[in-house]
Amino acid sequence: MTPEAFFETFDQLADVPGAVARLREVILELAVGGRLVPGDPSSASDQPASCSTPSHWRRSVLSKVADCRASAKAPPSAIADTAWVLDLEDIEGTTGRITQFATFAQRRSLSTKAAFEPGDVLYGRLRPYLNKVVVATMPGYCTTEIIPLRPAPFLSPQFLRLFLRSRTFLHYAAEKNYGMKMPRLGTKDLESAEIPLPPLAEQRRIVARVDELMALCDRLEALQQEREQKHAALARAALARFNESPTPANLEFLFHRSYDITPADLRKAILTLAVQGKLVPQDPGDEPAEGVVCRGQAERPRPGLDGVDEPVADAELPWSLPLSWKWVRLGAIANIRHGYAFSSESFTSEPTPYVLTTPGNFHESGGFRDRGANTRYFRGVVPPSFVLNPGDLIIPMTEQAAGLLGSPAFIPDDGKTYVHNQRLGKLEFYSDGVAPGFAFWFFNSGFFRGELARTCTGMKVRHTSPKRILRVPFPLPPLAEQHRIVARVDHLMGLVDQLEAQLAAARAAGETLMATVIAGLTESRAAPDSHPQGRAV
Repeated sequence: MTPEAFFETFDQLADVPGAVARLREVILELAVGGRLVPGDPSSASDQPASCSTPSHWRRSVLSKVADCRASAKAPPSAIADTAWVLDLEDIEGTTGRITQFATFAQRRSLSTKAAFEPGDVLYGRLRPYLNKVVVATMPGYCTTEIIPLRPAPFLSPQFLRLFLRSRTFLHYAAEKNYGMKMPRLGTKDLESAEIPLPPLAEQRRIVARVDELMALCDRLEALQQEREQKHAALARAALARFNESPTPANLEFLFHRSYDITPADLRKAILTLAVQGKLVPQDPGDEPAEGVVCRGQAERPRPGLDGVDEPVADAELPWSLPLSWKWVRLGAIANIRHGYAFSSESFTSEPTPYVLTTPGNFHESGGFRDRGANTRYFRGVVPPSFVLNPGDLIIPMTEQAAGLLGSPAFIPDDGKTYVHNQRLGKLEFYSDGVAPGFAFWFFNSGFFRGELARTCTGMKVRHTSPKRILRVPFPLPPLAEQHRIVARVDHLMGLVDQLEAQLAAARAAGETLMATVIAGLTESRAAPDSHPQGRAV
């Protein structure tokens, strides 16, 4: 496949992360590998750059084809105030373009200056800036971390610039770097780098071809950014419409593919509707939530923790609820039971009758995760009250990994026996007027997670407690509506899962196509009489 054919397929690759950047990298590799333009070894103008060799290209080392002028320092007294002084910050990393010109009067405080002339190649040798390479268009001075290279007459400065930005050389430089805080390439290692050298006329054709293809990349990148900006604007408008009126109709509106809204945003929108009472219509025949609360208080075996029976103050209410709903504290309808501090000496990776429930069993967005080969077991006697049952709702009260604090999971009915480990909270509802599935989705809501984050303790590892969790305001719907909400959320989350799978498949297909295109580019440009492994001189 030719580069032109690649650009014709770009629309299919637009969703591949970094597609344009990878194309730029491939173009440079083809250029310095002799596979971007055809050579003409029979032409006098294309004869090898120095001695006659049987191969079309030859290989040399940088010290033989360019003068490394890192030691050509200029004393401050010899530099005019109006002279150009180039610093690494003036060079754009992705393209290598110069973004600003500063004078010596503006840069007196910078480190020792080295002089350079038009046509010198200015190479940034610090590791984070290895792709900052420019060709000087006028005389000036550069700071100590930029090395001026003066190419021999048979080496095009622009071709040398391409080589220094190529993946081949970047890998070499990365291997030779020294230093901890700011790794850099030493001058001797720079001079020792091998460089493939085509005839001068071919170098110029390569540079012209690269410039042409990079200009196309610029256009594609601009088009891609324009498209992304339009999609982002549409997504913001769609989400704003939803936030102003979070109705089921506006939720369906968010699923339109052109809005480019992430699955995470869609899940957040669904849960926002669910916990605000706007996902399904209310039924006047449903028993109001007040009755659920009264039954729960009557059936509660003991007084709740301090504060859980306090009415939710108006200042705490994040939104208004339908008339049939009621704001309560979570502790008014449920209790949280601590797990058992099992001795770590009895933990084992060898299967036993008891599976140890750990933070690794929780998905960050809710749900139970089978740890597979990483499953931990408990060897010993387990008190019956600390054996979990299928369907038990549990949450971690210590965040041992980002996003796990308060993330809910149901114990699966998979034939295994799970034990209730410490720092995991088991939800025990006081009556059957609360659907565990509704509580599960509430625990995944941004409001609940935000409340835990606001009240938790700890710096490196965040912790919460039953008291803090049970004080969180809980929007309680009628029981029948809870079931309708759970069914609706499950359905919509299934659609989001499908959308996420489709996006992943599209990205995978794009990656496959990208690999095919790159392979085609490489193969189609290989010249039968040219070989990267030319004669060394």
